[in-house]
Amino acid sequence: MTQKTVLLAIAFLLLASPMFAQGTGGTDLHLPAAYLAMGIASGLCGLGQGKAAASAAEAMARNPAAQAGIRFALIIGLVLIESLALYTLVITFVAK
Repeated sequence: MTQKTVLLAIAFLLLASPMFAQGTGGTDLHLPAAYLAMGIASGLCGLGQGKAAASAAEAMARNPAAQAGIRFALIIGLVLIESLALYTLVITFVAK
């Protein structure tokens, strides 16, 4: 079992070596695509946050006794929605 694992690890390392090769200096289209992805992600995050806030406000208006649970779910949802934009921002910095 260990011999198979070692051989598999060596195979992965050999297959990954071309990844570290220097580029040919051609046109780099990663940066504009990353900026476009950031714009799309930010726009969709804004739409998602607006819909989540509107739904939470409507739910609190219908059932005022459940405000604490609704508020907690809203905050968790907004954090997860915002994390999409932050992950995309990190990807744009990595793409440079």
